[in-house]
Amino acid sequence: VQVVESGGGVVPAGGSLRLSCVVSEGTFGLYAMAWFRQVPGKEREFVATLGESTVDSPKYGDSVKGRFTISRDNAKNTAYLQMNSLKPEDTAVYICAAGWVATMDHDYRYWGQGTQVTVSP
Repeated sequence: VQVVESGGGVVPAGGSLRLSCVVSEGTFGLYAMAWFRQVPGKEREFVATLGESTVDSPKYGDSVKGRFTISRDNAKNTAYLQMNSLKPEDTAVYICAAGWVATMDHDYRYWGQGTQVTVSP
């Protein structure tokens, strides 16, 4: 199973980006999907997670609540992270993960390599 992120880039503060995460192989509809982010020298930080069921409620890290939205399209084997009102402190490598339980812990089975997001002041 491969997890591949895309959509990162450089954006000014206050701008928006949408990240995508494609999962190859396996049954995407059975996976809980999550986004984490990491800055060099710091621990990997939970951003958002969404369960496999369409009735599941997403969970967000406190620093992104109200600004970021996680979603998924099972027909496309793709999860998304819509990021609005970006701040310089959102600068990080954003990493997608797939697993069996929608948790804020790092307990996911499959991980991507990440995509860089840089927010300029």
